[in-house]
Amino acid sequence: MGELETEEQKTRSEIATYLRGLADQLDSSDPVTLALGGTTVQMEPTDPVTFKLEGESDWSQGDETAKQSIEFELVWWRDATTAEEGTLDVQE
Repeated sequence: MGELETEEQKTRSEIATYLRGLADQLDSSDPVTLALGGTTVQMEPTDPVTFKLEGESDWSQGDETAKQSIEFELVWWRDATTAEEGTLDVQE
């Protein structure tokens, strides 16, 4: 299996730069490298890719702030007949 889930505080500009780099990688036929907080994984998206986008706001009565978020998810299928073929190689 394998999973990369990490978070790091960045400025809006730093995130935009990261997303532009990811977009450039997706636009090529090369593997995509995800790196954040010292953790790296390389993936090979195949067409078609399902693109999910979610915007959310969480506020409760009495709160003085509302947590808001944007989530992007890209989903694709790849051939795998063994667990090893379907596993991500996450490097820390």
